[in-house]
Amino acid sequence: MLWIILGAVISYLVGSIPTAYILGRLIKHKDLRQFGSHNVGATNAFRVLGKGIGMAVLCIDITKGIIPVVLISDYIILKNNALSGEVLRIILGVAGTCGHNWTVFLDFKGGKGVAVTFGVLIGLVIKYSSLRIVFACVLGAWIISFFISRMVSLASILGSLTFPVSMILFKEQRAFLIMSIVLSAFIIYRHKPNIQRILTGKEPRLF
Repeated sequence: MLWIILGAVISYLVGSIPTAYILGRLIKHKDLRQFGSHNVGATNAFRVLGKGIGMAVLCIDITKGIIPVVLISDYIILKNNALSGEVLRIILGVAGTCGHNWTVFLDFKGGKGVAVTFGVLIGLVIKYSSLRIVFACVLGAWIISFFISRMVSLASILGSLTFPVSMILFKEQRAFLIMSIVLSAFIIYRHKPNIQRILTGKEPRLF
């Protein structure tokens, strides 16, 4: 239990690193919380800080999801073989996502969790090849939704809904299904203002 708690804390802190805020301050001397949607995520970074920084934020935030699931979990499993690999990776992945969404470094106000959740899924695919089809479905749903609507928020919401649905359709184990429901719920909850704007036709398109 001590290893799990320690891993969860470290994963939370890794997820808490406010990538967009740090790069905005260092490179553009801007506090991203004061511009655009006021969100410290990749989409707002694209709009406010430019494509280059936005892409860097996206890649780093995805990596923040991979690290707990792959590296931190592998280290803990190496130290304690009695731990269940699947459950441990899920716990640490969720902890990292919580860190990104509610970062301790910015008064518990963070991003919306899309990129880091994608990273968690990538990390799980690295370890469990059966999840490749789930990954393909989620990515496909996001891409199709985005190119039809040109709204990152709508694509993210539909992609997140595809996550647990795919788990059910392809009969993945219950632990993965529960994780997908939790992470999907996080994304939808964090997109509440976007959902309101989508319903009223006021949600901005990326291009």
